Amino acid sequence: MQTQTQDQSDPGSTDEADLSRSSFTILEGTDDETTVNVTEAPTDGPTVFVIGGIHGNETAGYIAAEEITEWTIDAGTLVTLPRANPVAIERTTRVDDEGVDLNRQFPEGSDPGTELATAIWDVFSEFDPDIVIDLHESRGIYAGDPVDGVGQAIFHSRRDDVAQLAADTANAVNDTYIDDSNRAFQTGYHSAPGNDPSGLLVHKASRELNADTFLVETVSTQNELETRVTWHSAIVEHLATDALFPADEPDNGHEPDEPLDEEEEPDDPPANENDPDETEPDDGDDSSGENGGDGENDDNSSDGDGDNGDNGENGKNSENGAGSGDNDGSDDSDSDIPADHTAPTATIRTEPANAADRTFAPDETITLDATCSSAPDGELVSYEWSIQNDGTYDESGQTVDVTVSATGEHRVLLRVTDNAGAHDTTELTLTVN
Repeated sequence: MQTQTQDQSDPGSTDEADLSRSSFTILEGTDDETTVNVTEAPTDGPTVFVIGGIHGNETAGYIAAEEITEWTIDAGTLVTLPRANPVAIERTTRVDDEGVDLNRQFPEGSDPGTELATAIWDVFSEFDPDIVIDLHESRGIYAGDPVDGVGQAIFHSRRDDVAQLAADTANAVNDTYIDDSNRAFQTGYHSAPGNDPSGLLVHKASRELNADTFLVETVSTQNELETRVTWHSAIVEHLATDALFPADEPDNGHEPDEPLDEEEEPDDPPANENDPDETEPDDGDDSSGENGGDGENDDNSSDGDGDNGDNGENGKNSENGAGSGDNDGSDDSDSDIPADHTAPTATIRTEPANAADRTFAPDETITLDATCSSAPDGELVSYEWSIQNDGTYDESGQTVDVTVSATGEHRVLLRVTDNAGAHDTTELTLTVN
């Protein structure tokens, strides 16, 4: 990667003395105590809220948010919550010590699900931001199937102007920082109301506060931390330029000393924005917490939030397990499947129930049951399982027993195929501690 990182706190055009900087803590005296930072410019303008560290193993997001805290802004208000989930950050895991995924605790139309989520939402409600940017990481690059990861993507709320801003941002960052077209940033919509995965912070902020919301996913594998932090910071800077830097180009230290050589400029990224019917990523999470994205999607779109172990973006959750993560039911080999064929739906039920929301002891056995999967236009002929967390399908059958000895998070994939050759994939993450 030809990416250079400079001091992120280089000033813009406003004198530091003219800024108002303050901070306060939430849940003081508890394990979840964390700090909110507020920077106010002398010129009125929108409020931008940047949050990182919702998942504790997505390091670049919270480090970037900490550096963004020091930015000099020319207008409006910048609010940052870099370490949203301090217990998970301390554990370097996606979930906290009770196995709770913080980014599933913000249901629309009802109260947040935990004390920490409630405290965070209270801050959002107080500042009522115009723009919300949530920073995440994934171990895989988004390529239309959330099972593979949701990295290098900017997911956004469902308004045309927001979609255009996301697309312009992706193009600008790709032109300046990306010399490998395989790592070009793409864009995608948040999932529609009533679709899984649900409970994401950006969903609630978009639909209850009417904010323009963005969920940013960088890919953590084969990229240095410094590079990923630069990507996050550059994306936030571009998304927030009109709000925080309306007069001049911001100077927050992201620009490389020299632009990419002309022959090194990347190919244009895939134009997902022009085809919103494309399946988009979900949030994937694995043992390092970086294969995920908080994928949000509806039937034709999604979001990423760094957890590839929850719900595929295209999926629907079962009551006890995980929902479909790849419901298009086709790939390059599916040319013989009728156009009106309804793809199967892969669903995992577990015993004990709700295994994805629990924390297991080492060597505890979990039964994974695929019998609740369905094939509306035929019958299921194949049930394949990936148990070893390496993407290969090494088990088959309607049910399998899994015993995990090592502590951490372990991703399990299920792929079902019907008699027409259409298939669907879903996954869940088992947490052992």
